Amino acid sequence: MQAWRVHENGEPGEVMQRDEVDVPTPGEGQLLLKVRAANINFPDALLCRGQYQVRPPLPFTPGVEVCGETEDGRRVIATPSLPYGGLAEYAVADAAAVLPAPDALDDAEAAALHIGYQTGWFGLHRRAALKEGETLLVHAAAGGVGSAAVQLGKAAGATVIGVVGGAEKADVARRLGCDVVVDRRAEDVVAAVKEATGGRGADVIYDPVGGEAYAQSAKVVAFEGRIVVVGFASGAIPSPALNHALVKNYSILGLHWGLYNLKDPAAILRCHETLTGYAAKGLIKPLVTERVPFAGAADAVQRVAEGVTTGRLVVLPEGAGA
Repeated sequence: MQAWRVHENGEPGEVMQRDEVDVPTPGEGQLLLKVRAANINFPDALLCRGQYQVRPPLPFTPGVEVCGETEDGRRVIATPSLPYGGLAEYAVADAAAVLPAPDALDDAEAAALHIGYQTGWFGLHRRAALKEGETLLVHAAAGGVGSAAVQLGKAAGATVIGVVGGAEKADVARRLGCDVVVDRRAEDVVAAVKEATGGRGADVIYDPVGGEAYAQSAKVVAFEGRIVVVGFASGAIPSPALNHALVKNYSILGLHWGLYNLKDPAAILRCHETLTGYAAKGLIKPLVTERVPFAGAADAVQRVAEGVTTGRLVVLPEGAGA
């Protein structure tokens, strides 16, 4: 079969190479999946660089999120078990973590549902306890992670402020349903958020960016607000001033969604059932902006690594039309 593999760590566009390899053999408790679509995530870039918390042995195939087909013909979504990731014709996944793909979504959309929307749901509801009528601020609102949080915030009845970089991404954020859009390249984020909230600030802030975005969050978080730290796409890990959290009565909440696979897998299943229901009602739909041919996988991972993409890039195996 064809598979993209990383033989040495480095930039995705330089170290990912297309190989002819044997179809992997699943271990005990695992399933072999024929890949129908593979969604690109920022962790794929970190895996290539050797900077992710999981470091599979070299060579390995990246691709941490797929829509696939089981040997008995079921259409499913899964997070493949490395080193046999999703940027290949076949991947391997733990059977216990394989979930039915929602009928309301096509293969590419289903491939982009699991990690981003599960992360969003756990961040907004389990960690931050977002309430109807509250104000939610989402950084990188037009990106893959941010766009999911915007849709989930609207589904929860929140007023959503989206922060983006550039006019094109601002248009995307508006189409996603943001009530207020702030272009950080053209506006002062802090001043714009304070103006939009009458000086009160945002009740919940969803931050997959880190760096300057976190510094802005601390300035615009409301009394008893909650900042959800999701990741550091900017590459800069902030050091929060805890005295500031104390004097403003706000919470800083970490979210590592993958831990729920170990600590509370039943919650992931319940969340998936909720998300499937949302998809059926049209409340959520992954923003797939590019359906990338298999030959373009390395370039797609590199572009996600550089933060120049909007929405989701999904790689389709040769011959797939989803």
